Amino acid sequence: MLRVEHVMGFPVSVRIDDGAADPAAAAEEVFAWLREVDARFSPFKPDSEVCRLDRGEVLAEDVSADLSEVLELCEHYRVATRGAFDVRLPGRALDPCAVVKGWSVQRAAELLARAGATRFCVNAGGDVVTAGGPWRVGVRHPEQSDRLCTVLEVTDGAVATSARYERGDHIVDGRTGRPATGLLSMTVVARSLTEADATATAAFAMGAEGIEWAASQDGCEVFAVDAERRVLRTPGLPVAA
Repeated sequence: MLRVEHVMGFPVSVRIDDGAADPAAAAEEVFAWLREVDARFSPFKPDSEVCRLDRGEVLAEDVSADLSEVLELCEHYRVATRGAFDVRLPGRALDPCAVVKGWSVQRAAELLARAGATRFCVNAGGDVVTAGGPWRVGVRHPEQSDRLCTVLEVTDGAVATSARYERGDHIVDGRTGRPATGLLSMTVVARSLTEADATATAAFAMGAEGIEWAASQDGCEVFAVDAERRVLRTPGLPVAA
């Protein structure tokens, strides 16, 4: 079963190969959840919980348990990167999207597992979480859209990439307030998409030093291309044969 829908600003595909008694119902639950996340956490929807918190209409101690979890993750990565990753940049609205995406899609994968799915893949704008497998995941070349840098083989894990090729210099180094330009792309393989996506974005914000930082995170493997077009990878990166 394969279903694709545009939600949260990017295409999301759900493929279920095995296990779920009703794959269509399981996929619908996933997309209903992601639509709910978009309504509640988008910094671009004035009535979202994130925007109301940012305007002071909701007190920090009164936010939902889900938003509290997201903000705690944001703070964890802010501290871990010494401020390079920061969702509260001066002069800008609160924007936790870099954490919300991976967190919400990982939660979607957990919904599929609870529905009985044992082999599936969720692809959210190029960030992927898998179960069963192995699954082959291509990493796009940062400068040539029709080429891949590498192909990874992932079973029961996640792959996320932060780069400049889709949205330009959109990731800001919170320490300087300027766009992060030390890397062309940063791909992280981890146990969950929550970890993979947040680590990839946080490392990209750090620039070249983010490669070593990401590689030091528990359970993370890294494939990076720096601004000088050098390719760096960790020894345990699951490259497909």
